[in-house]
Amino acid sequence: MKPIFTNDWADILHPEMEKPYYLKLRRSLAEEYRTRTVYPDMYRIFSAFHLTSFADTRVVILGQDPYHGPNQAHGLSFSVQPGVSVPPSLENIYRELHDDLGCPPVRHGFLEHWAKQGVLLLNNVLTVRRGAAASHQGLGWEAFTEAAIAAINERETPAVFILWGRSAQEKGAFIDGNRHLILKSAHPSPRSTDRGFFGSRPFSRTNDFLRSNGLPEIDWCLPAVPEGLKEEGKTNS
Repeated sequence: MKPIFTNDWADILHPEMEKPYYLKLRRSLAEEYRTRTVYPDMYRIFSAFHLTSFADTRVVILGQDPYHGPNQAHGLSFSVQPGVSVPPSLENIYRELHDDLGCPPVRHGFLEHWAKQGVLLLNNVLTVRRGAAASHQGLGWEAFTEAAIAAINERETPAVFILWGRSAQEKGAFIDGNRHLILKSAHPSPRSTDRGFFGSRPFSRTNDFLRSNGLPEIDWCLPAVPEGLKEEGKTNS
């Protein structure tokens, strides 16, 4: 198999890709991409790991599975590609971000600014069929992402795990809460925000923890124009 990871995730994740469960997952994905419309594009499945190295990971925001609409998913949880309307869950994240830190909401949903600072925007399941949420649950991704989370958990350097919703919180059982900060709340979906998401202050609490451990804080305020598009003079939708 051609190496996929060129950063320090290679030592952790390439061995996972040799295990029977992953070889079975790979065969299933090959058939899915051949016969169905699957998101994200196969070359963006592992964007979270490419943008945020293992050593640089200070925060993990765990989602469920990718957005299942056209042109949305690009391998980062909760993030959408430039030019795509901001999904409702992300609108609610922006509202909480404003209430927590005063960051002005932006008109795009492109979160690479976070990923490049050490925020691993990871979904529990990394692929999905078009229009069919949770359609790739049970294929094997859960074991793969669990291996990544376990590796971060075992590091000496502490990290913050932001777990929104029941699916993400199930991963909390594998995290050492004595060494790492685990922030749990309701999912930012409009169906559940009033059950404890709003007012949970995950962004300031994360920075408080990082600062207290001598680690750089995250600049959570997003640029008004997605990074990489400023020089092209493009606008957001």
